[in-house]
Order: sequence, then C-alpha cells, then structure tokens
Amino acid sequence: MSGPYALRIHLLGDFRAEAGGREIADERWRLRKAKALLALLALAPGHRLHREQLLDALWPELSPAAGANQLRKALHEARRVLDPDPAATYTYIVSADERLLLAPALTEIDVDAFETAALAARGKKDPGAYEAALERYGGELLPEFRYEEWTADRREALRAEHLGLLVGHARLLEARADLDGAAAALHTVLAEDSTDEDAAFALMRVHALAGRRHDALAVYGRLREALADEVDAVPDVRTQQLFERIRAGRAEEPAGLTGELWEQVGDLRMLSGDAAGAAAAFATAARLPGDDEVVPARRHRKAAAAHLAGHHPADAEPHLRAAETVAGHIGDEAETGRIAGTRATWLYETGDMEAAQDRAEASLKAAERFGTGADVAAASETLAIVCHLRGAWREGLQLEIERFGATADTDAQLARIFDIHCCIGEYHLYGDGLFESVEGYARDTLDLAVARGARRAEAFAWCLLGEALLLQGRWDEAPGCLERSVDLHASLDSRSGVLPWQRLGELAAGRGDSAAVADCLKRGMALAAAGTMAPHAWGRLYATAAFDALERGAPDEALRSVHAAAVACERDGNCPSCSALLNPLAAEAFAALGDREGAAGRAEAAAGVAEMFRSSAWSAMAETARGAHAAAREEPDVARTHFLAAARLYERARQPFWSARSKVQAASAAPDTRTGTGTGTDADLLAEAALTFERLGAARPLAAVRALSSPLAS
Repeated sequence: MSGPYALRIHLLGDFRAEAGGREIADERWRLRKAKALLALLALAPGHRLHREQLLDALWPELSPAAGANQLRKALHEARRVLDPDPAATYTYIVSADERLLLAPALTEIDVDAFETAALAARGKKDPGAYEAALERYGGELLPEFRYEEWTADRREALRAEHLGLLVGHARLLEARADLDGAAAALHTVLAEDSTDEDAAFALMRVHALAGRRHDALAVYGRLREALADEVDAVPDVRTQQLFERIRAGRAEEPAGLTGELWEQVGDLRMLSGDAAGAAAAFATAARLPGDDEVVPARRHRKAAAAHLAGHHPADAEPHLRAAETVAGHIGDEAETGRIAGTRATWLYETGDMEAAQDRAEASLKAAERFGTGADVAAASETLAIVCHLRGAWREGLQLEIERFGATADTDAQLARIFDIHCCIGEYHLYGDGLFESVEGYARDTLDLAVARGARRAEAFAWCLLGEALLLQGRWDEAPGCLERSVDLHASLDSRSGVLPWQRLGELAAGRGDSAAVADCLKRGMALAAAGTMAPHAWGRLYATAAFDALERGAPDEALRSVHAAAVACERDGNCPSCSALLNPLAAEAFAALGDREGAAGRAEAAAGVAEMFRSSAWSAMAETARGAHAAAREEPDVARTHFLAAARLYERARQPFWSARSKVQAASAAPDTRTGTGTGTDADLLAEAALTFERLGAARPLAAVRALSSPLAS
C-alpha cells in the first residue's frame, strides 16, 4: 500500500506504526492503552470492534461509565498520534454506530500479510512461496503485551502457523533432495517446541536419508526426554518404529544421492504435488543401479506416471517404452500389469479411449492374477477413470460391483477404490446433463448392491442418493439416505463414511443447526484422519465449517476453517473438484473482513475450477466468488451482477438453496429500487429466497431474509 495517507501497523516483533509515510516514535505513545487500542483494532476481524468489546479487553475491572471515559481518552490520543494535524478528521480510526474501525482503504497490517502469504504458499506448494511467507513473520506477536489476555490466543495461533510453515517448507525441501535445508527448517521448529513430534519424526527421516544415522538417533533421544519432562508422554508408535529401523540399520544410509534415495525423493515429490520434480527424480533414479532387475522398470514406470500427472504424455512415452522393454525382458508379470495401467493413462491422455480401456482391463487382469491388493485397487481406479472419460462410468461401476461383489467389504485395498468413485460421483452430481439422472442411477446401483450382498457399494449408493436429494432441495428425504450410509460404513469398519457425515453437516448448516454441524464434522474429521479419503475429504469438511460460520455471521471463524483446510490439504493432498465449494466461501469470508487480496485469490481459484470442470454449478461457484471479490473492492453494482448470475446458474443446476442464497447476496450487495421487469427489485429477490428457505426448513437463513425484508417493506 502506498500514498500519503497509508497506515502501516507492525505487530509481529516489536510494535511499530507508520502513518502517512511517518514512522511514529515509541515515545509518542504516552498512554499505553492508546497503543493497545490500535493493536486490538489491527488484530480484530475486519479491523473493527464494538466499543463494549474494547472495554472488556482493556478495562475489564472498571464500571461501564469509567471504562467509557478511559476509552475516550485512549481513542483521542491514538488519533492524535497517528495524525497530529489539529484539523484532521479522524482519517485512520473511524466511528460507525457503536463500533470503531481502521479505515480499510488506508491500512496495511503485517499479521494480515503474513497470514495471506501463508495461505498462498500452502496452495502453491512452492519453496519460494514458503520462504516469502516465512520472511513476513517478524517474530512473536506483541511481546510487550505478552501477559495481556487479549493477545494470548492470537499469539499462539500465529506461532503455530509459523511452525507449521517451517514443517511444510521442510517437506518440500526434502522432496527436492535439499536435505540440509530441510534439516535446518526442522531444527528451527524443535528449538521453538521440543515436543513437536511431527517435526522430530521428519528430522529423523531427513538425517537417515542423508546417512546421518547418529544424528537421527539423537533427535529421537531428545524428543523422548522432552515428552517425558514436559507432558509426561512417550513418542507414538510410528516414531518408535522409525527409531528401531534406523537403529537396526534398515533405514537408508546413503553417502550420496543413490538410486534408492532418488526414488524416495520422487515419491515425496509426488506426495507434495510436484509432478515435474518427481519425474526428474525418477528419471535420475532409473539411470542408477538397483538391487534387482525389476528396479529400472519400476523407476521408468514411475517417471512416466509423474509426467502423465502433469499431463505431458510426450515426455512420458520414452519412459513407458523403456519400462515395457525391461519388464518384458525379465518376464515380471506383476510389473508388466502395473505398466499396462500407466500405458492406459497415457492412451487416454492422448485421446485413444478404446485402447485405454483395453490396457486398463489388461492391467486389472494381471493385478488379480499376479499382483497385490494395492495393484488391484490401482488398476480398478485406472479403469474407473477410463470408463468416466468414455462416458461409461456408471456402467463400469455396476460391472465392478458384479465382479467383486462383497469382496470389497473385507478387503481394505479394494475398499480404497470407492475413493475415486466418490470423486467421480461429485462430477455427476454437479455436471450439466448428468445431475438430472443421478437419483435414478443411485437407486439402480442400490438395488444391484443389495442383490450382490455388496454392503460397501450399498453404502456408496445410499450416500450418492442422499447427496442428489440434498442438492435438489428435498431435505426431508436426504437425511435418511445419508444416515443409512453412515450406519453401513460403521458396520464395515471404523475408518470409512466421511462423506455422508460431511453432507449431514452441510444439511445441518443450511438449516441453521450449528450444534449438529459440529457433531457431524467431528465424526467426519476423525474418519478423514484415519482413512484414505483425506485428499477428497478435507476441502469438503472445512468448507462445511466455513459455511456454518458465515451463516452465523462469523467470517473470522470461517477464515480459520479456510486456513485449517490449507494445512490439511498441504499434508494429505487435495482434489480440486471435491474442494470446489471452499473457494467461494473463502472469498466471501475474505470480503466480509475487507481483505481484497484474499478474496481475489479465491475468486481466481474458483474460476480455475470452473474452467477445468465446465458446468452450471461450478460456474455458479465462480460467479459467487467474483461477487465477493467485487464486494471487497467496494463495487456493489458489479457484485450484484455476479450474484444474480450465480443465482441463475444454480437454478439451472437445480440447486434451490444455493440459488436462494445467491439472491440474498445480490439484494444485500447493492440497493435496487427499480420496479417492473428485468432483474427485479430487492423485495422480489428476498421474497423468492424466503419462499425457498421456508419450503426447505432452512430456519436461520429464513430469519435473516425476513430481517432484511422488513426495512424494504417499510
């Protein structure tokens, strides 16, 4: 931010403020409470607080009258310190009703910049973006107010964000074989918190990969002592197992970057979303010797798969040919089957769907005869994607149910296949020309699953049916289907069923039952943490949490859910289509808090998803995000146009709740006193929304609409 009136406030490290290009000397703050008042406003959601909130934070021991007197004194001094001109008209700290706020167009705050940069880094998964975000962390929040209660929660949250960024940065550096850089980042974390077991585990692994066995064992010793001394606990089983592997000499101890290490680096890069880096690592590994004859074929296959993950089939082709040659020469049928699956991916990337189907089926046959359960699951997933791209996913899924029957109920690897089916199911629920028939298809699949005794397939069908009814606005029918899916999943194992819990939470948020939302999300998040649906689940779960927070008028809480989603997806991966709703909701939260940059980033992300998956529903999400961005830019007419476009698109997608919600956003964005035809008046929009909410039983949004309608009627 620039210009003669810019206000810059630094809260990380020592407190500093600059106003109109002038750095304000610390001695200018004669009243400590005046400085605290400015800091409180800078930390507050939207940089605004009710006067009573300020009194509670700064003068909790005083009577309301005495506190109000102190607030007036502190406010007067803060305004005069920021703008000493006697003729100033309160440029920086503005009054609005009973609230005080910092002028949004003039204010720049380092905490906001750090949090925005952190969120962007987690989305980009680029070491440079992490470094830029880490540079914005100037130190502990407001150390001179360390013992003030109003700083405690935010200080800890920012500290945790900083440490989390360091761990994420270390993960990316490790994936790029920069083991020294990764170790340095992790040492910083452990110097700050010696009980951070995730950081200690990662540092042990980095040292082992670099051949520093003694250092890795020493990290474990320090962690064990810290946990015993500070929290009376011991390292978890995963950490103990890594320690035993390293102590026994079974962890990698290369003197340099061996083929084994380069292959591990490639695996890590794939997990971090760096397909190009993974391809380079696997290619390097393929040129180095391995322990047996199949190793070169495996590494070439992985290099090809990485290139294909980045949609570069031409680069994948030489590796595929090399893998096929080696596997054919040594006669390894299992590896030949895996390569056939990768070739199927190459074929559908190049547009030869018929040949892709043939290779995918061959891969599955080889996996069933020669491979492992993981091979069968991977081949089935490839076949599911090919069927989807051929427009035959529904038929393919039903053939799969007939083929496997109840086997997937007890085979954990086969159970994993349904992750990709849940994702493809989302495409059908939101896709033009597809969503209209999902209900009927779900019922047919349910009949087949019951006939075959395939309970996991039955659980999937009940969930898909419940989702279709939920989006159609048949809220009286949807819960029973989703609850039946939950019960079936629970009867199968304790780690599946995250999606029906998420949808039940979404339904509760629409109705305004926040207690039910919290319960559903608690259950869903436990399943996401323990199961295999994490890349598809976190965006949905945290979007539901953000949705509920926005409906309660708590955009700051919604934004915390957005940040939490970024952390979870950074760790476990992210599916763009499954997390699509998070983008417009995040844009809405950023806009409500006056963060233009944050709203712009989410509007761009929503537009990217809509471009990737063309349909009315995803386009509606993009229009909603654009509307929120326009609102953040204080362009109400533009915002209204986007929200109205979203309402029309949601109507086309037959999603009445979201259409009604967009109409309310349009009516709230910019007053429209026109009568007659055209877009309609605000009263028309609100009346239409109210009718929808009343029919659905959406009590909280209905009450909000009626409150908005009252001034218009009067």
